[in-house]
Amino acid sequence: MTAPKAALIVGATGVVGRHCLDELLQAGRYARIVAIGRRSTGKKHSKLAEIVLPLDRLGDIRAPDIGPIDDVFCCLGTTQKNAGSQPAFRHIEVEFPRASARLAKANGATHIALVSSLGADSRSANFYLKVKGEVEAAVTAEGLDSVSIFRPSLLLGDREEFRWKEKLSEPLLRGLGVFMIGSARALRPILAVHVARAMVEVATAPLPGTTIYGSDRIAAIAAA
Repeated sequence: MTAPKAALIVGATGVVGRHCLDELLQAGRYARIVAIGRRSTGKKHSKLAEIVLPLDRLGDIRAPDIGPIDDVFCCLGTTQKNAGSQPAFRHIEVEFPRASARLAKANGATHIALVSSLGADSRSANFYLKVKGEVEAAVTAEGLDSVSIFRPSLLLGDREEFRWKEKLSEPLLRGLGVFMIGSARALRPILAVHVARAMVEVATAPLPGTTIYGSDRIAAIAAA
């Protein structure tokens, strides 16, 4: 019988993170889940322990504070508007996930599941996609045995902040989704809960090295 596992989740109050935490709490193979965030998730569960602190203090957390970890789920994300500037956005998007990976590895974790974005590329001329590519590289460089990178297209789900451009485009993209076939399937919008479900499912047997999951592959895993 497989020994119960422990998971660390960072960003458990976000659009994907909320669902990821629910999936982890329901997964029988996890006996302990540690959630780190700048505010409480508001959930009460015998398996859940929370550490609430500003994310720029992630480096202050020491290994004994969270105990042994098997898998880490990084669901952090923000917008340039909320961050206040491009440098602040890059710091949140890159340095916090890097610190999460480092902390998890120090506690024995061998696998990290990271939410990124469709089109992430550190060489991109688009600032957002360039930063997403940088965070993928930063997390991979921490040297965990398995790095699972999830690159969803437009995320469908309730967000804490209202993003009017995404709300206006959701109905159109939902309708066009049925016509996106072949290589275009990766452009289909996807439910945040499906991304979370795929992240937790992949963690049952993560592939060695770095594996990238696009929206089409994410949807297939969640459906299965």
